[in-house]
Amino acid sequence: MDQQQLKQLLENIKNNETSVDEAVKELSKVGYEELEYAKIDTHRNLRNGFPEVIYGEGKTKEHLIGIVKKMSETDNNILITRTTKDVADALSDEGINIEYHPHCNIVIVNKNEVKKSKSKILVVAAGTSDISVADEAYFTAKLLTGNVERLYDVGVAGIHRLLDNQDKIYDADVIICVAGMEGALVSVVGGLVSSPVIAVPTSIGYGANLKGVTTLLAMINSCASGVGVVNIDNGFGGAYLASTIVRTIDKYRD
Repeated sequence: MDQQQLKQLLENIKNNETSVDEAVKELSKVGYEELEYAKIDTHRNLRNGFPEVIYGEGKTKEHLIGIVKKMSETDNNILITRTTKDVADALSDEGINIEYHPHCNIVIVNKNEVKKSKSKILVVAAGTSDISVADEAYFTAKLLTGNVERLYDVGVAGIHRLLDNQDKIYDADVIICVAGMEGALVSVVGGLVSSPVIAVPTSIGYGANLKGVTTLLAMINSCASGVGVVNIDNGFGGAYLASTIVRTIDKYRD
């Protein structure tokens, strides 16, 4: 049950279209669905405004199919991160209508149209090698807010590429900045804009990059104000945070 469904249930009680006993029965379903290998949080959307997301890595194909089937009983859209083509094919074979994005290993099950946010998220990626993480952020934000754009391969090694796209940067309400190597792009973007910047360090880089640790530390120590940092390669986390900020902005716009 999400917030809209709860409001509708309360309206039905108010208008005598639903009895108290029927409402109690409906609300008793709120909480979680028990499977042998998973407890699906059906209350997440009501608490947080977004439904539970499935982290695919480490789960068997059979477990993922079972979880998706159970979650499909609701009207919530479903997002699976860090999954594989085998899982995507297996879900399709089960008759589940999916989108699969192989470059970032995301599966989306669209159950209803995403309400487009009035506020825009922009995903900025330093290099082409960062796109897998950037696309994880992009497709997550797209599912959660419906209003997101991409600006890729604008790293500081050719900073004119970024400066040629300043209009896009200034137009965004929240920016997700994805970079590897020394992570300098975040400080440059953060120094240009007044909007929140969410930095996503990637594990892209040579030996002393230490699989993203160098980038992470550089971003944490950014001289630009208004920059927050999520974990290495965590495009999903950056997008989820950006989406909560956008949702808050939209409340005040309304």
